[in-house]
Amino acid sequence: MPGGTHIALFALGGTIAMASSAEGGVVARLTAQDLLTAVGELPTEIRAHDPLAAPSASLSFADVLFVVDQAEAAIVDGAIGVVLTQGTDTLEETAFLIDSVWHAGTPFVVTGAMRNPTVAGPDGPANLLAALQVAAAPAATGRGVLVVFNDEIHAARHVRKAHSTSTATFLSPDLGPLGHVVEGVARFLAEVPARRPLPPVDRARLAGTRVALYTATFDDDGAQLVGLADTHQGLVIAGFGVGHVPGHLVPALTEVAAAMPVVLTSRTGAGAVLADTYGAPGAERDLRSRGIIGGGFVHPYKARVLLRLLVAAGADPDTIAAAFADLG
Repeated sequence: MPGGTHIALFALGGTIAMASSAEGGVVARLTAQDLLTAVGELPTEIRAHDPLAAPSASLSFADVLFVVDQAEAAIVDGAIGVVLTQGTDTLEETAFLIDSVWHAGTPFVVTGAMRNPTVAGPDGPANLLAALQVAAAPAATGRGVLVVFNDEIHAARHVRKAHSTSTATFLSPDLGPLGHVVEGVARFLAEVPARRPLPPVDRARLAGTRVALYTATFDDDGAQLVGLADTHQGLVIAGFGVGHVPGHLVPALTEVAAAMPVVLTSRTGAGAVLADTYGAPGAERDLRSRGIIGGGFVHPYKARVLLRLLVAAGADPDTIAAAFADLG
């Protein structure tokens, strides 16, 4: 094995890699090596990889897990850290997916940009440099997957995209950043407990596993729940507030919960669903009494990622509940 001195950089396209298109607008054309040329002085040797280039809205579980496989190979080859650049549209989900399957203690950092390189003040070079500095930092070891943006360091399990255009879009409402990059140094100010490793997932079975996300809305008629058990193997509910749905949806949800795992989350974007406060039909006490699993602090989009992994691995309801409880 070569000496461990380099960082493996994987580029998947996205705003950070955009260039002007003859047809109008911008498209992902810059390679990982192109991105490095705009950074300036690098913290260590960087080995660039270009697995694919696609808008992050088009990425799949298979694409991201392919990068994980390549990252694991890079670690075997002596990499001391991994950085992934991609579009920000699905970054909170892909980072959480990687965090769910990344069992190495080696730092894995995800970043991107909100302002593409064709406009004044693109943020990509600064974000990439900060991500490389974090990946090279011994203090980042054993912290799971990190998201570095705007000189802030976030835990993948907590971070979310909170604004459509701001360069400060990534926030961790329930925790705040774990730390900051200050004068090129990763400075950690908070800790998060280590995640319990998920069961191994068969990739072919994962590809055939469908998990739906249902968002409760005002005056909801529940029509989208009809026939769900015939097409899906799991359901995440993004409920009102602390975990509520309209009372008249309870029979349909009870039927779904008898056929597949159902996880209750909050659509608010911050805070946990409750377990034992409200008792009206459709409130969290009622739903949990019907076998619906509390999602705790896991937000709906990430809950869908986690539930799909667990269902594909054949996890039973107790294992699923424990996996969500481990995240708060």
